Amino acid sequence: MQKVRGGTSGRLVLTALTAVLIAAASGNASAQPSSWGPLADPNPFLGPMGTSTMHGDAGSSDATPLSGPGTGKLAVDPLPLAAACPTLLEGSDGLVLALCTSILGQIPTVHLIDTSSLGTGSAGSSAGSLSPAASVAQLELAKGSLLGGVYAYLDNQNRLVAVDGDRQLVRVQHERMANGGWRLFIDQSVDLASSIPDGDNVTGLAPDWQGNVWFATGAGRVGRVDGEGVARTLQLPAGEEVQNSISTATFGTAVATTHALYQFSAGQDGTPKIDWRAPYDRGSARKPGQLSWGTGSTPTYFGPNGDDYLTVVDNADTQVSVLVYRAATGEMVCSHKVLTTSGPGSENSPIGIGNSVFVAGTYGYPYPTVPAGAGPAVPATAPFVGGMTRVDIDGAGTGCHTVWDNDVRSSAVPHLSTADGNLYTVVRQGLPLSSDGTTPLDGFAFTVIDPNTGSVLATRDLPGTIVNDTLQMSALINSSSDYLQGTISGVIRVRGQ
Repeated sequence: MQKVRGGTSGRLVLTALTAVLIAAASGNASAQPSSWGPLADPNPFLGPMGTSTMHGDAGSSDATPLSGPGTGKLAVDPLPLAAACPTLLEGSDGLVLALCTSILGQIPTVHLIDTSSLGTGSAGSSAGSLSPAASVAQLELAKGSLLGGVYAYLDNQNRLVAVDGDRQLVRVQHERMANGGWRLFIDQSVDLASSIPDGDNVTGLAPDWQGNVWFATGAGRVGRVDGEGVARTLQLPAGEEVQNSISTATFGTAVATTHALYQFSAGQDGTPKIDWRAPYDRGSARKPGQLSWGTGSTPTYFGPNGDDYLTVVDNADTQVSVLVYRAATGEMVCSHKVLTTSGPGSENSPIGIGNSVFVAGTYGYPYPTVPAGAGPAVPATAPFVGGMTRVDIDGAGTGCHTVWDNDVRSSAVPHLSTADGNLYTVVRQGLPLSSDGTTPLDGFAFTVIDPNTGSVLATRDLPGTIVNDTLQMSALINSSSDYLQGTISGVIRVRGQ
């Protein structure tokens, strides 16, 4: 194992050659991949690979086949929307659909964004000019819980699929009007009110390989909606909540509750049934920098064939571990401690690709609010140390080892490009001499990391302070190789020059 320090300032400590030599000396030598992959087979009921879900694909790999902006000259274009934008998706037409929550009223709002309308920033400026027409259409959805309406996906007709606060499964379509403008409208709707109790909201949803829509609610209800619009549900044990999204593979649907990791399939009548359940160490309380008392992971399918394994990070008190299971059986491959030089907690879905898992620490991140019923954090606050760990599955698939740790203070969900071999994220920059404390004056920087060594390859300051907090939200690498990052007030685009 090697440790890479000083990541947030962009200074490089270890070169790739040094990293390989250190790994060999420690007995954990493994060939550094010249290419990353494979990704799982694409889900035929999703839109384009890499841009159809918050985490890139049905399996939530947080890896994409698209190239990012790279490490050369970069320009930044902001799009203020007066809304937090956690979900950014791109269809086959190149238009971006953003599911945001307005600052005023906290109303879920779909924005149709034409990135070609964004201004052209220069590589030497902190931001480019902005065309207000970049958001070319908007559609408000019914308000639900804090996490209800956050997750959505694009189907194979470029429609945004979500469940609103009225428990309606909606498919939002966009079209150009005769006057040249755009409109968003609900193309299809399925009423789930009889399947989801009052006061409960859908947290995550994803299609399976037959086109059925699976969902999970905050109160632990797992459902499946078939092609006829018929919903069948299964209620999990009392106290088990779902506070992250869900994932699908060819043979099942993965759901992580605040107590256990599950894989489901459909019974003969279409009702969800449990294939296997794996409880994990949820710790003694919610931690600072987490939104619930339990794992912060959306389950991630990955592996040498694309979906061999399923992984989450637990919530153990003193040191968290990445847990890897064989997806087909639920057999544990390994439980391996991560974030050993940083705080013990992660609210983000791991990156999973090939035999590698990447975990970013969020312990102590200053979320402005948490979901109702999340409970107090213990301790109430903590410094945001950050840190990332790469763990590889051993060649025989019987254990894991750490490849590197670094101290990058990632403030967004990292994404790995299999096309250019870079790992992309945004880091939170502290004030001089402020150590790991956070303030409203902290800056943010687009950051490129070498996934082989954990070293920082490039950084680019982003505009603003707390108004552009990326709040551990997921980015979108689009078909133009742009990096689009949601913030608490809109979207920022980083593009190569």
